[in-house]
Amino acid sequence: MKRIQSRSEFLKKSVLGGAAVALGLRGATWRIVRAQETSPRKREFKISLAGWSLHRAVGSKKIMQFDMVKICKQEFGLDAIEFVSGMFASREPAYVAQLIKAAQDNSVVIHLIMVDGYGSLGDARKERQDKAVELHRGWVDIAADMGCLSVRTNWQGYKEGTEKDPQALTEFINRSVPAFAALAEYGAKKKVNVIIENHGGPSYYPEALVRLMKAVDNPCFGTLPDFGNFPADIDRYQAVAMMMPYAKAVSAKCYDFGEDGKETRLDYERLMKIVVDDAGYHGYIGIEYEGDRLSEYDGVKACKKLLLSLM
Repeated sequence: MKRIQSRSEFLKKSVLGGAAVALGLRGATWRIVRAQETSPRKREFKISLAGWSLHRAVGSKKIMQFDMVKICKQEFGLDAIEFVSGMFASREPAYVAQLIKAAQDNSVVIHLIMVDGYGSLGDARKERQDKAVELHRGWVDIAADMGCLSVRTNWQGYKEGTEKDPQALTEFINRSVPAFAALAEYGAKKKVNVIIENHGGPSYYPEALVRLMKAVDNPCFGTLPDFGNFPADIDRYQAVAMMMPYAKAVSAKCYDFGEDGKETRLDYERLMKIVVDDAGYHGYIGIEYEGDRLSEYDGVKACKKLLLSLM
């Protein structure tokens, strides 16, 4: 005969059963949370092509700047490009319009323009400094028409050894402030950043760049850390970290790659940790291949593969 279960026994079993279910759910929840904690987080950043990566092909007339847009998308699978002022056949509106159309036809963003050879913004002669500001304003206008985020300038107008002479460096910084302040103010009106790359002289030294950034004090004025452009007496990793609070773009300079796909001269894992994880930068990182063992195309592809692996 089937025994009738007492009320106390029923309640006891119910409590124990509920506890078991609760523990099971708690265990499942813990496993989910634990899995989330241990799963690698994706680094969020975008990749662009620095036009300088193809400078040998352009210089030898194998391709033109128009072709670079199509190559960027179809050959490399990238949707953003960085133009170089020296590769422009003209600054006339008709030519600029053709470049814009080429970018639109290939669904490529023109991220920035690297401007070289248009005067020294730190020149000791005011008339030459003013002329440099005027010439750079023209590039800001072109960048605005193209929908660029930034124009990259050079910090020139110094004498050799300025970066090692405290008094000369202070004088150079002070006389540079009005020019960059005027250009940054103009850029702000056009919604275009004015940025400086570590590209020679005092710009190699992050302490000097930070002093200039603070003196100009404009949110449209910033830096473009280049992984490769540092002299031997500079710790590139510390220097990049110092530049990142002001960074509006980043240049992934690369030279060669080993069989494991890693860059042979630079610790990219460490650099990407500094740029993305520590600084919280999620903008474009431009591939700038400078090597000579691989072809320009293969070098760009190798750098893209490395960057993707570090996501």
